[in-house]
Amino acid sequence: MIILGLTGSIGMGKSTATAMFRRLRVPVFDADAAVHALQRPGGRALPAIEAAFPGTTGPTGLDRQKLGAIVFADRAALKRLEAIIHPMLNRVRRHWLSTQALHRQPLVVLDVPLLFETGGDRRCDAVAVVSAPAHVQRQRVLARPGMTAEKFAHILKTQLPDAAKRRRADFVIPSGQGKLPTLVAIRRLLRALDGLPARHWPPGLPGGRRPGTAVIRNKVRRNKVTP
Repeated sequence: MIILGLTGSIGMGKSTATAMFRRLRVPVFDADAAVHALQRPGGRALPAIEAAFPGTTGPTGLDRQKLGAIVFADRAALKRLEAIIHPMLNRVRRHWLSTQALHRQPLVVLDVPLLFETGGDRRCDAVAVVSAPAHVQRQRVLARPGMTAEKFAHILKTQLPDAAKRRRADFVIPSGQGKLPTLVAIRRLLRALDGLPARHWPPGLPGGRRPGTAVIRNKVRRNKVTP
């Protein structure tokens, strides 16, 4: 089973891309949704979060506003939160991958906003980055409720720059020119991955570098679309 990592900075249109993958019948693991499930009422992460950050949880689950105020500018606090969430998220992800493998899926997508930042790209056979021009990104993000220029600037500091993500990606999916170029890029990506050997699932498969083989690289060069 081929694992495609899908990532992109805030406001780059990753949600649109994931919706297109789903319409093309490609299973997608949404890391953000999985985290929210861990933090909702009865979620497995709540007791540990409450112990580390007293007063941030309650009957309605996690109070994201309270927790956000604590970790927003405190890197040490953010690391403590990540140490709670990431191991739980990894277990959920592995269970999901096992389920997809049982259903004989040839390809799955891991939608992870901080894929490169957390080293998740090392668990993928290939990585696609959704990208749009900076002015489009800024316009999208500042239109969100409660978003400010200060918050946007802080979020960007926590994320690998878009240019660096594009350099490290095997595929770049454009999202700033309308939906058709995005869909064309995704279809081209799927053709490039069709029939390639899986290198990460099932666990224990032999293999070296993530995707890195001449075969994959040659197919990527022929099919890569950039905005």
